[in-house]
Amino acid sequence: MSSSCTSSVSKGCFVFKPSLKKKKVSFSTADYFNKGQDTDSENSRIRFETYQGLWRQMKKETEQLQEDLNKKLFDGLIEFFRQSHSEFQETKNEWSSRMRSSEIPTAALVLGVNVTDHDVTFKSLSDVLQESVTPYVASLHSKECPGIGQMVQKLLVQLMGQSVNVDYDEEDDEQVQVTRKRTHCSMASLSGWYQSVTKKEKSLTPSKKRATSTSRYWHSPPVVVIIKDLESFSATVLQDFIIIISQYIQALPLILVFGIATSPMIIHRLLSHSVCSLLCIELFQSLSCTEHLATVVDKLLLTTQFPFKLSGKVLQVLIGIFLYHDFSVHNFIKGLQLSLVEHFHSQPLSVLCCSLRDARRRIQIFSHADCESLRQLPSFMRYVESQAPEKQVQLLTCDNAVKEVTEKLLEDLHIYHENYIPVLRCLHSFTSILPKYPLGKQIRELHCTCMEKNVWETEEYASGFQLLRMLAKEELVSALKKSLEFLKISSRKQLSDAAEKMEEFLAKFQSPESLDSGQVDQARNEEEEDISPQKSLQKTDLYHLQKTLLELKDSRRSRKPSRFEALRHEVVDFIDSLVRKYLVPPEMQTLYEVMYFSAAATLRRHLNAAPRIALHTALNNPYSYLKNDALKSVAGSISHSAPDICIAYKLHLECGRLINLYDWLEAFATVVTAADGPEEESEPLEQVDEVIHARFIRAVSELELLGFVKATKQKTDHVARLTWGGC
Repeated sequence: MSSSCTSSVSKGCFVFKPSLKKKKVSFSTADYFNKGQDTDSENSRIRFETYQGLWRQMKKETEQLQEDLNKKLFDGLIEFFRQSHSEFQETKNEWSSRMRSSEIPTAALVLGVNVTDHDVTFKSLSDVLQESVTPYVASLHSKECPGIGQMVQKLLVQLMGQSVNVDYDEEDDEQVQVTRKRTHCSMASLSGWYQSVTKKEKSLTPSKKRATSTSRYWHSPPVVVIIKDLESFSATVLQDFIIIISQYIQALPLILVFGIATSPMIIHRLLSHSVCSLLCIELFQSLSCTEHLATVVDKLLLTTQFPFKLSGKVLQVLIGIFLYHDFSVHNFIKGLQLSLVEHFHSQPLSVLCCSLRDARRRIQIFSHADCESLRQLPSFMRYVESQAPEKQVQLLTCDNAVKEVTEKLLEDLHIYHENYIPVLRCLHSFTSILPKYPLGKQIRELHCTCMEKNVWETEEYASGFQLLRMLAKEELVSALKKSLEFLKISSRKQLSDAAEKMEEFLAKFQSPESLDSGQVDQARNEEEEDISPQKSLQKTDLYHLQKTLLELKDSRRSRKPSRFEALRHEVVDFIDSLVRKYLVPPEMQTLYEVMYFSAAATLRRHLNAAPRIALHTALNNPYSYLKNDALKSVAGSISHSAPDICIAYKLHLECGRLINLYDWLEAFATVVTAADGPEEESEPLEQVDEVIHARFIRAVSELELLGFVKATKQKTDHVARLTWGGC
């Protein structure tokens, strides 16, 4: 064979030996859910399926709620788009005669400071627009548009890069095809592309329009540009962009949407007066995040639709994160999902956190271990202790007796929730109209108070009911009507009787025979007549004035209350009796652990991140995260089997402000090679194994990336330590 045939180095024979490694086993979500649990696998499977079904329902409810809240806002935006687009359609042929031809329709959408929720709103808005208004919707983010060139390029890529449901002829394509290279990214290219697309759409027959699904859009659909975070955009870039697109408004129906988190005044702070004059701005306000949260709590927690409940402390953790961190309803829902996962994962008896019918069926197949778990619940133990001695023995020894009692107790727990929620709403309808809101303005505040303690034993409750005894007739009747609506919804007989009682109160208030509106004024006039005009004009000292006031006070106390006052006291006493009967804290209910998640510390640890503590724990004690027995070590010692970064970190804790890399490397090599034999004298740097040297360099680089050390110019062979002490 000639040398020319064998000169190529690309030719050769390669042999690949079969791998002896075992095939990687993939795990499902259920496997991770059940991992590390000592309970029955069947029980774990049922709990996981129950969690999935329950969260699926809750997620569907939140999505429907979000859609309902956005509907009014989106309807207003679409109406604004329709008016702006109709003006463009009417005047595009005689545009030069218009005085405001260069104005760009702009919707200033104030969404609030909950920035993390804005993406969901803009995604829903884009879907609504692309469904029935226009296929040409672009969303621009500040981090993607540092300059005007990148902003225009991003706009063109989003608009011209999407498929258009119009059939083109090859000849027309050659004439109107736009090259989307960086050098040709301009608004002129976009304008030419839009005109060609709309021209081709008009030439289609109605049958072809139906086939291509273009009939659902508006005629010559507008181009909507959504600027998500207006405050984060550069003022110069934004002004240049508006000036450029204003030159093409005659041929291109552009509509801008500004996403604003703070105040509409930010538009005038970012844009000059000349640029603002190019915009025709209309303001739109979304529902506040606090009102959105109140609706979520009302639909997901204050309902009997979902058996899963949060304890008062857990709910306060989630609300505290919402109020003091991000105002994000989306994050609140994520926290609720985490609580749901933790409850079903950590509580074996959460298998009963379902509908009452399913719970009864599952109780019948309980094993002896499940019955023992029931007996160990604190609330069940408290229930057993309250029974007669012979009943206690039966519950502690007979599984069938436990199953029978559990069915009854679960039914009582469901009845408790059916009574608790309507009465809670009744109490809130009365206390929410009081000055300074002694029991909270939002119903979630009252709910947290009722779950933690007996609400009628608090000072706020006593002061609130003192104010209720002084309510005017109109306010009292209004609160009674709201309470009556809540009680009528319930199907429980006890609350039906309470509703009938409230109807009697309303009838008495509306009856002229039982109430004389002038009785109170007449009593006041009689008291005022006791002080004659001459006596009121006489000079007096502080002692006589105090004596006169005390006499008036005693006369009021001795005066017989009017019929209105007696009826008002009767109504307040009736509300107080409902509260004491039905608003007992859930912890007093037997088997509340089945439905209530109360591990507030676990939830706080997951959601309230402490990065410094977590990093120190992971690097100083890797066993806490890796759970490898080889990583266990005595406090103060350094294990050679620990990860390299952990060894380097623990060694750097023993150093001062400046760390000598030579000494650090020798100490690292000593620890790493400790398993090879007895300790020997330190070797010179040149004799350190290259692999150990490389491992040390990588560990130091990782510590530098985490911010523990940095290079210093004081000494070339040293690094500076950036942290001090432990955590």
